Amino acid sequence: QVQLVESGGGLVQPGGSLRLSCAASGFTLRYNGIGWFRQAPGKERERVSCMSGSDSYTYYADSVKGRFTISRDNAKNTVYLQMNSLKPEDTAVYYCARSPGYYCSREMDYWGKGTLVTVSS
Repeated sequence: QVQLVESGGGLVQPGGSLRLSCAASGFTLRYNGIGWFRQAPGKERERVSCMSGSDSYTYYADSVKGRFTISRDNAKNTVYLQMNSLKPEDTAVYYCARSPGYYCSREMDYWGKGTLVTVSS
């Protein structure tokens, strides 16, 4: 069974850092694109970052470019989102999701349940 489980969320002060993890099971992570999304209360879901199965393509939303980094560990079948210089507007539930194919796409076929990140002083 395909499963994605996020972890690493919590409370952090503005300017701080946090690393989110997404542990994948039921498929080999390197053969699919995988992305991070976030949604804050009352706001539209936003695509934060995405990486192709080959790591040859990465995408970052303008709002996080230069602050967030997506990476993966194929041996652990896990993808990460390193978040630096966090701002209050980064507060949201963060989800990882799988692309149906090798490359990133707008439509994802499997989603994790999310992990909450709160940036506040």
